[in-house]
Amino acid sequence: MEYSRKLKPSPDLNGYFGEYGGVFVPDQLKDILVEINNSYLELRQDPGFIEELSSLRRDYIGRPSPVYFASNLTTEIRGAGIYLKREDLNHTGAHKINHCIGEALLAKRMGKKKLIAETGAGQHGVALATAAALTGLECEIYMGTVDIAKEHPNVTRMKILGASVVPVEDGLGTLKEAVDAAFMAYLKDPRTQFYAIGSVVGPHPFPMMVRDFQQIVGEEAIGQFREQTGTVPDNLVACVGGGSNAIGLFSAFLDEPGVDIYGVEPAGRGFKDGDHAATLTLGKPGIIHGFRCYLLQNADGEPLPVHSVASGLDYPGVGPQHSYLKDIGRVRYETVTDTEAIESFFRLSRLEGIIPALESAHAMAFAELLAKALPSSRTILVNLSGRGDKDIDYVVENYGERFGIPN
Repeated sequence: MEYSRKLKPSPDLNGYFGEYGGVFVPDQLKDILVEINNSYLELRQDPGFIEELSSLRRDYIGRPSPVYFASNLTTEIRGAGIYLKREDLNHTGAHKINHCIGEALLAKRMGKKKLIAETGAGQHGVALATAAALTGLECEIYMGTVDIAKEHPNVTRMKILGASVVPVEDGLGTLKEAVDAAFMAYLKDPRTQFYAIGSVVGPHPFPMMVRDFQQIVGEEAIGQFREQTGTVPDNLVACVGGGSNAIGLFSAFLDEPGVDIYGVEPAGRGFKDGDHAATLTLGKPGIIHGFRCYLLQNADGEPLPVHSVASGLDYPGVGPQHSYLKDIGRVRYETVTDTEAIESFFRLSRLEGIIPALESAHAMAFAELLAKALPSSRTILVNLSGRGDKDIDYVVENYGERFGIPN
C-alpha cells in the first residue's frame, strides 16, 4: 500500500510527525522540555524502571486487559464480528492509567514535587490522582465547570484520592479552557511541578511519551487476537479526541497491511461551528498548546468552540501523529453524532452488560455501522477505552426517559 512507503520512525529528533508536532512554547520552557525528553529517553532504557512499570501494570493496573468477543451485539447487528479490547477493566476504569503511572514515575525520578494536569471527562484526572497517591506526589487538576457538572462522580473520586480540583470558568468551561488554565499554572513553577499531559498532544516529548506508555494496549491486543482467532483483525476502531487510546491500539498494527484502521471523532449536534469536535474531518493545520496539528480554527487561526456529548472528546486540536496518519492515508477518520453515541451506549449496556464511557460509545457506534456493511466473515476490534460510571447521571438526566428510565 502507498502509505507503507511513507511511514517513518516517528517522531524525528525535533518532535515532528511529518509536518506536525514540534515545540511552540515560551523560551523559559524550552530547556525544561529538553530535560524532560532526555530524562525520559534515559529512563525508558533503565532495566529497573522497565521492571517497575511492568510490575505495576500487572499487579496494580490489572494488565493485560482482555479481548472479548461481543457475541450478543454481533448477532444483533448481523454483520462482521465485533471484539472489544477491555480497557474499561483497568484500575480507575480507563486507558488513562497507562500513561499516568509512567508520567508519575518519571516525575518522581526527576525530583518533582507536584503533578499538574487538565481533565475533560475526568478519567485522566482520576488516573493522575491515583498515580500521585501511589508515588507520594501532590496533585492539582484543572477542570472546566461544565465538565465538573457533567462528570461529578469523577470529581468526587479525585478529591477522595487527595487531589485538588480547580474549576475553570473561562470560555465554554470545557477541556480546551482547562488546558489553558493548567498550562498557565505550570508556567508559574515548572521546576518543581510536572505537567502530566493527558493525551498524545502538547509540545515534544509528550505526544511521543504518552504514545509509548499507551502502546501496551496494541501490543497486548495483537497477540490476544491472534491467539483467539489465528490472525489479526480486519479492522480497528477507536474514538479520537486528543487520541491517546487510539494511538495506543493502532501503533502495533500500522505495519499490518491487511488491517483497516478507523479513528472516530464527534459530529456532536451537526457540522455547524461550535456544535462538533470533528478536528481531523473539518480542521486545517494550525498551532495550539505548544504543537502543530489539525485544528478547528477561525480565519485568524484562533481555536473554534467545540461540542461533544463526551467531555473527553471536545477538544479543537488532535495529536500530531494522528494528523500525520491522516495525511498519508494510513488511518481513516470518521464521525458519529451525539445521538448515535447515546444509542450505542444503551445498546452495549443492554446486550452485553457493559456500560461504556460516552467517549468509547462513539467508537462503538461507528463499529456497528461498519459491521453492518461487512460480511460475517470479517472482524472488527474496538478499543473500549473506558467505562461509563462517570456518565450515568448525565445520561439518565438527559436521555433516560427515551430509553425507559424516568427521572
